[in-house]
Amino acid sequence: MKITLDNPASAPQPLSPYYSQVARVEQADGSALLFLSGQIAEGDTLAEQSRGVFETIEALLKAHGATLADVVNIRTYLTDIGRLAEYGAVRREFLTGTPPTSMTFEVPRLFKEEAQIEVEVVAAVSAGSRPAA
Repeated sequence: MKITLDNPASAPQPLSPYYSQVARVEQADGSALLFLSGQIAEGDTLAEQSRGVFETIEALLKAHGATLADVVNIRTYLTDIGRLAEYGAVRREFLTGTPPTSMTFEVPRLFKEEAQIEVEVVAAVSAGSRPAA
């Protein structure tokens, strides 16, 4: 098993130098699991932040030869669980196939005070799917 930690240049860079955006875990059969750090985004509204989060996740996955269709697990942290439907509407714009396994939590605050949402995902990519050069 080979593990690669990465901050792809083609995606927004982490807010801190103390973590990596992606952990790629290569499996013996050539497939890989991608573990993405929690993502937040700029924006005034929950919808704007949610779109930014999914655009960043999409860029991170693409840098590793994956797409949103490869997401098998998603964890969402909201500062107001009462706004779950707003987030869900944006999420459905990006995750259009069979929904992945999911957990959603309400938290009092996130890494940046103005952040209303943070999302982390795990994706499974088939053999032959390689990181972008």
